[in-house]
Amino acid sequence: METLLPQLALDLSSPAPADLGRLFEVPVTRVHLESGFGGGEHLIAMALADPDLGLIGVEPFVNGMAKALAAIERHGLAGRIRLHNADSVPLLDWLPPASLDRLYLLYPDPWPKKRHWKRRFVDRANLDRIARVLRPGAEFRFASDWADYVDWTLARLLAHEAFRWTAMQADDWRRPWDGWPGTRYEAKALREGRVPAYLRTERR
Repeated sequence: METLLPQLALDLSSPAPADLGRLFEVPVTRVHLESGFGGGEHLIAMALADPDLGLIGVEPFVNGMAKALAAIERHGLAGRIRLHNADSVPLLDWLPPASLDRLYLLYPDPWPKKRHWKRRFVDRANLDRIARVLRPGAEFRFASDWADYVDWTLARLLAHEAFRWTAMQADDWRRPWDGWPGTRYEAKALREGRVPAYLRTERR
C-alpha cells in the first residue's frame, strides 16, 4: 500500500490520455476496467491470461486493494495494471469517450432492502457513464447472486438505448463466460444456496 499503490494509482487531477494505452509501461492492445474488484481474483486472472491486455481496477476497500497489490507484485503485473482506490464514478467521468474495450461489474453490493435501492450502482446515470466510455461493440459484463438485483439490472439495460443484451439461450446467463476464474463472493453465494447470473451486453 505504501510503495506499489502510489506507482499504480491513477491521477485524476491530470487529464486522461486520449489513448489509454499510454497509462501502461508496456504496449497493450486493449483496455478493460473492473469496478469493485474485491479480492482481485478476477482482475489478476485476466492479466495472467492475456499479456496484451491493459487493466484498470477499482476498489475502495483497503483489504481488497492490499490483496490485489500483493498478487500484482508476486506475478510481476505492475506494467499492465493501473488502480483507483476510491469510488468508480469520478474515474468514469475522467476517462475519454469510447476508450474501453470492456467493463466488468461483478457481485456489487445489492442493497437488498427496498429503502436502500437508490444506492445501487446500476441506474440510468451510471449506465450513461458506462456507455460513454465503451467503444461501439465493447461489452459491459455484470454478475450477481441476488436475483432481484439481476432483474433490476437487466430491466435497466434493456431500457437503455446504448446496450444490447447478447443472450440467445438460458445458459448464456446461467453459466459464466469463458475464462471465468471464480471469486470468493461467488463461492460464498453458492455455499449459501444463491444462484449467480452472468449478464453480457454490447455497446451499440
